Amino acid sequence: MSADIVIGLSAVVLSVQGADGVVLTVRPTDPATGAPSPLSGLPFGPFDPDGRRTFELALRAFVTDQTRFDLGYVEQLYTFGDKGRDAPLADVGAGAARVISVGYLALTNEAVDTSAPETAWSPWSRFFPWEDWRRGRPALIDAAVAPALRAWAKSQDSRLARARLLFALDGAPWNEERVLERYELLYEAGLAPEAARDRERAKGGPAPEPSSFEPAFGEPMISDHRRILATGLGRLRGKLKYRPVAFELTPPEFTLSRLQRTVEAIAGVALHKQNFRRVLERADLVEGLGRFDVDTGGRPAELFRFRRELLSAKPVSGLALPLLRE
Repeated sequence: MSADIVIGLSAVVLSVQGADGVVLTVRPTDPATGAPSPLSGLPFGPFDPDGRRTFELALRAFVTDQTRFDLGYVEQLYTFGDKGRDAPLADVGAGAARVISVGYLALTNEAVDTSAPETAWSPWSRFFPWEDWRRGRPALIDAAVAPALRAWAKSQDSRLARARLLFALDGAPWNEERVLERYELLYEAGLAPEAARDRERAKGGPAPEPSSFEPAFGEPMISDHRRILATGLGRLRGKLKYRPVAFELTPPEFTLSRLQRTVEAIAGVALHKQNFRRVLERADLVEGLGRFDVDTGGRPAELFRFRRELLSAKPVSGLALPLLRE
C-alpha cells in the first residue's frame, strides 16, 4: 500500500554578521495554540506543484513571504525523509501524509534586518557550539561532550573510534567539514535533545518539543532542521576549498582582513594571515582597487573586489585554509 507524499522545502540561509556566522531562523506558529514555537527552525513550507514551476521558485517565494528576505545564491542540498524526523505534519498541512523535505543552501553578503515577526539571524554556534575552533579547542568538548560519548560507547570499539575521529579526541585531528556526522553521532547517542522527541513521534505519539537542554550539546530546533542546518554548514565548509563561494558572503568591495574573517566565521577555524594572503595571490581571484577603507579604525586598508568575470572564462577553484597553529 502506498502512502501519500507531501514535499516540503527548507532553506539554510547563511551569512556573516560582525565576527559570527549566522543563519536565518523562524519560529513558526503552533496551529493548536496560535503561539510561536518555543524552538527556532529554518524557513520552510510545502511545494505547490500547481502554483510553482520549480522547487527553487517555490522556495524563494515562501522564504520571502515568511521572512521578507529575498534570496540570492541558492543550491539544492539534500533530500530528507527519515520517518519521525520529517517536518511536523500540521506545519505543512500534510494531514496523515509522509513528508519528504528537500533542503536548499542559500548565501547572502548582508544579514539585513528582515522586519518579519518571529524571524532572526541566529549565530550557528548556538546550535553547534563544539564547531567553533577560532579561539582554540572548545573547552566544552572535553568537559561535557567527550565524557558523555565515552559513557555511551562503553567498550564498543567502533563507537569509540567514531567519537575520537569526529570530535578530535585522544590527539586525533579536527576536520571542520564533518558537521553532519558529529551531529548524527550525538543524535544516535541520545545526546541531541531532538532524539527522544523523534523516537516518540516515530511511534505515532504526540511528543512535544524539548523544553530543556544541556548547552554543551547545542540548542535544539524544530523537526529535523538542525540536521538540515548541519548538512548546509558542512557543505559550505567543504565548498570553500573548491569553489569561490566565500565571495558570495562578502560585499562587492572588501578588505583582505574582512575576507579572512568571513572565511573564519564559516569554517570555524583561525587562519594564518600571511599564508592566507599568499593563497589569494596564487589563486589570482581578487583585484586591488587602489582605494582604501578609512573606517577600519587603524591604518587604512586597501579595498579589493572578486574577479567575478573569471567564472565565465575558466574553471575557478576555491581557497585553501592555512590554519593558524597554536
